[in-house]
Amino acid sequence: MVLRIFVTGPAGVGKTTLVERVAKEVDRWGYIVGGIITREVRRGGRRVGFKIIALDTGEEGTLASIRGTSHLPGVPFGKYVVHVDEIERVAVPAIKRALVEADLIVIDEIGPMEYKSDEFIRAVGEVLKSEKPLLAVVHRKLADKFRPLGQLHTLSVENRNAEFGIILDRIMKELKGIIG
Repeated sequence: MVLRIFVTGPAGVGKTTLVERVAKEVDRWGYIVGGIITREVRRGGRRVGFKIIALDTGEEGTLASIRGTSHLPGVPFGKYVVHVDEIERVAVPAIKRALVEADLIVIDEIGPMEYKSDEFIRAVGEVLKSEKPLLAVVHRKLADKFRPLGQLHTLSVENRNAEFGIILDRIMKELKGIIG
């Protein structure tokens, strides 16, 4: 069975940090990591949106911004506007490139905002049908949907460092072809 690791947990617990640490370590070992990372955008100490970063090119896009703070078109989502065009400009091509070029696909995050894009949903579907190992952050509201598709790791402040080691070990064994 193809290795699929899904990470979930409450906001601010370190999901993106864990995924970035794993991606850097895998890259350090000479493997190709592709896909996307999502980061908060903060101004004056408060969150004003989210950006998407393609791991292979460093290209950035605006995933979401607080209503009325961006000129980009989008779909209302709570206090935010989700910029579907940006998801489809940055995230979808990065995921599709990873399907072809990467040893490990990283998707941070699969969540309600990203699900506003049908192209994003299709790209995730392609990854799930592929033979490529996947490390993905899954929004807690979608965790039960992804639980049957791989290993689900729920992060907490108490376990996040231990989980990093467990997840990295499992991915490295997979990439090195070690059955474990």
